[in-house]
Amino acid sequence: MSHPFFGEGPKPRIFGHRGFVSAASASAGVVENSREAIAAALAAGVDFVESDCQLTADGRVVLFHDATLTRTLGDPRRVSAVDYAELAELMELRGGLLTLDEAVTDFPEARFNIDMKSAAVAEPAGAIVGQLAPDRVLIGSFSEALRLRSLAAARAASGVRPATGAGQRAIVRILTAVAMRSKALLDRAFSGVDALQIPERQGPVRVLSDRLLNEAHTRGVEVHVWTVNASEHMLSLARQGVDGLITDRADVAVGLFR
Repeated sequence: MSHPFFGEGPKPRIFGHRGFVSAASASAGVVENSREAIAAALAAGVDFVESDCQLTADGRVVLFHDATLTRTLGDPRRVSAVDYAELAELMELRGGLLTLDEAVTDFPEARFNIDMKSAAVAEPAGAIVGQLAPDRVLIGSFSEALRLRSLAAARAASGVRPATGAGQRAIVRILTAVAMRSKALLDRAFSGVDALQIPERQGPVRVLSDRLLNEAHTRGVEVHVWTVNASEHMLSLARQGVDGLITDRADVAVGLFR
């Protein structure tokens, strides 16, 4: 059985990747992970908002993907070198800055998939999740160590274990166990994981397979594929039986499946 975080809604579940920025919004200067992007994803009808967090110089957990402001704001500084007030001013005309605590309180019905992007942010973000929304946030990270630290902080704050997605090392262990067809290894590899969030392929290597899906589903683990933007690709993965699609095109996904 899936973690209660996922609920009983229809599949494939639709995750708005860093919110949703339409072409019109992008031309107006709106950027990913902004307040406007998160609101637009929810208005479009996504089931979950996929986002990321970083820590500002004065210790605020903000929704932001990159370690620097270069790609999003054209500023070479690191997020960790800028305080909240200045970053909020920089984001004012780009859709608005959103902190993690604001995200879960200002959008009280929304469910979030939050990726921990730095060692500094893992525990503060986990504590916010535990204090404010342990049942509405899935904690993930590319780093298995950061994922576990954030998860522990959330559990310490609430006594509840939020949903969590496997980090890179856990995914490698799972793929190895699937290839070896060892039930004991599979049980250990999937333990404590509620979702695999993976690309369909990594370079020449195919990550998603029917066998992986079957082994995950046997253990109540969902499989979500990123980043899927073309309608035919979405339909193909849905037919294969994936549980969720992480997409930049919330409008396309909602139009197809809802």
